[in-house]
Amino acid sequence: MKKDILEIIKEGIKSVDPLLCINRSVRLENDILVIKEKRYDLREFENIYIVGAGKASAKMAFAMESILGDKKFEGVVITKYKHLYKTRKIKVIEASHPIPDENGIRGTKKIIELLEKAKENDLVIVLISGGGSSLLVLPKQGISLEEKKKTDKLLLECGADIEEVNTVRKHISQIKGGLLAKKAYPAEVVSLILSDVLGDPIDAIASGPTSPDPTTIRDAIRVLERYDLKEKVPKSIITSLKKGETPKPKDKIFKRVSNFVIGNNKMALESSRKKAEELGYNTLLLSSYIEGEAKEVGKVLASIAKEIYYSDHPLKKPAAVISGGETTVTIRGNGRGGRNQELVLSAAIQIRGLDICIASVGTDGTDGMTDAAGAIVDGNTIKIANKKGLEAREYLDNNDSYSFFKAIDSLVYTGPTNTNVNDIQVILVK
Repeated sequence: MKKDILEIIKEGIKSVDPLLCINRSVRLENDILVIKEKRYDLREFENIYIVGAGKASAKMAFAMESILGDKKFEGVVITKYKHLYKTRKIKVIEASHPIPDENGIRGTKKIIELLEKAKENDLVIVLISGGGSSLLVLPKQGISLEEKKKTDKLLLECGADIEEVNTVRKHISQIKGGLLAKKAYPAEVVSLILSDVLGDPIDAIASGPTSPDPTTIRDAIRVLERYDLKEKVPKSIITSLKKGETPKPKDKIFKRVSNFVIGNNKMALESSRKKAEELGYNTLLLSSYIEGEAKEVGKVLASIAKEIYYSDHPLKKPAAVISGGETTVTIRGNGRGGRNQELVLSAAIQIRGLDICIASVGTDGTDGMTDAAGAIVDGNTIKIANKKGLEAREYLDNNDSYSFFKAIDSLVYTGPTNTNVNDIQVILVK
């Protein structure tokens, strides 16, 4: 079953490759750039600027270069280290993720320099993907990079979901929360977006650089209060939150802005489901909205697997249940791991001795601050671990799932995938 589960996940990731996603949504008909249902006559624009940020941005840039061919354009995109993809004209800058660094600031300043050249008769194409919030970074004046890094670390470790994290990020930034669109105004702006946020809210993906921001300064402060961070973040963050609101829906800067989601988690899950069907499984696409504490979600997925195992409900064996989304981990221990590994470790405890296989993998190829994409377990996992003297619950309590799975060779490695549409979970029951 492990071989099948890895094939199923691989197919899901392959389906949201940036090259495929852009080629499905964008084409050039002579001088007309067609993006989904909208048409842009390139003869009407004096200049074309391409900017972007995210784990998929370099490959998205390559895809746009291929479509535009010998048209005149220039651009800058920022991507995560080791996610480079060869481009001809568009400059690609590598930077740190999930904690930002100086390269991210340098890249963001280069993007702003380009946007400030844009005039009313220019076209700005923005390539947005998951990871953009950390890579597109320029804190408000008065906030140092170190203070921004400390704040990001606190937000990422407190158990807040990505929309809550990005609510704060938007209000301490000079580029997020619609401010990229403001810098491009009055040019025509079109954003191509690979979504890594549940439900594809444009304002939350990469902290919505080209979207009106429905959240407020008060919302950002509430997030800090909810997770007891108000006294922990640097004072400059609180001071900054009292100054200047992000642009809202009626702002004139959005009159010539169009946002298109060209890839998301649901697409990946549907491709995984079809692959499972080809392999002979009865399939169920459970949900693309999986969220919550990773170890609790692991228990829920294991309970669904056990229901199928014992009673052929909600579908008969052999069964494949596909789900996706993005869980969170509240860090209480001092171990190493990621949300996918923690979810699967929790599930492994529940399915001990049963003919069930469960995997959870980040489509970007990275789970937490590790080199693994996720992990895979079956009914024998706990037995194998016990023989090595490993106690699963101790590792789970210490948030040390990586060490546990490394010791029993159950980590899943994909390397950088150049895409990012949340996570994929697969349950197989025979």
